[in-house]
Amino acid sequence: MIPAFTLTGRVALVTGAGNPKGIGFASAQILASLGASVMISSTTNRIEQRVAELRDLGAAVHGIPGDLTDPTFAEHLISETQTTFGSLDILVQNAGMTSISNPEPAAGTIETTTPQQWHEGIARNLDSTYFVAKAAMPAMQQAQWGRMIFIASVTGPAMAMRGEPIYAAAKAGMVGLARALAVDVADQGITVNAIAPGWIQTDSQTPAEYRQGLATPMGRSADPSEIASAVAWLAAPGSSYMTGQCIVVDGGNSISEERG
Repeated sequence: MIPAFTLTGRVALVTGAGNPKGIGFASAQILASLGASVMISSTTNRIEQRVAELRDLGAAVHGIPGDLTDPTFAEHLISETQTTFGSLDILVQNAGMTSISNPEPAAGTIETTTPQQWHEGIARNLDSTYFVAKAAMPAMQQAQWGRMIFIASVTGPAMAMRGEPIYAAAKAGMVGLARALAVDVADQGITVNAIAPGWIQTDSQTPAEYRQGLATPMGRSADPSEIASAVAWLAAPGSSYMTGQCIVVDGGNSISEERG
């Protein structure tokens, strides 16, 4: 029997891994600790700092900066992953929401948002997921083994908040995409799942979001490593019968009727 939680010999790609305190980098760390070789990507050259940090921990890692709203770069990233490590087994699509190169997410009611903001928000979160998944799928189909994991949000798939119709629509779309892909490739050894984080204590968390985390049943926001632990399970051989699902990791916030 294959051990349920080893990734030795597997190759993972984690997008949106430039933030040292973000979900992407935490995911890369835990996948590397389980034995995977890891390709990481972000929008800027700070990805090289994350590569150096992972190599200091003994990980086999390489990094490439680029814009995943460009399908050409998505294809290049997949090609470079295969060239560098010989295969691609695990995709963690974390890129989206905000980035250091485009730090202001579209926000506002449907009356105040513009078509340009709509297209930019959908491109950042949903188009990028589609482009990377489309480019990665042939490698997994050839191997008849793969794990695709989309980092969505509770906003859209499970809940909503004021003034975020674009973000909510994009993240709900990610879950719909995961389910559709899961059905198409379920008989090919490939699973496709989503994770819906709640309030997360990252560098991009605002003071208002921090206060919202205090109002959850657990009384705090999550550490990125707590989302990465769910990534690790979905990436592992032992999760082979889990597909087309959206795992909510929000400290019980979406099931609580009371706040504060």
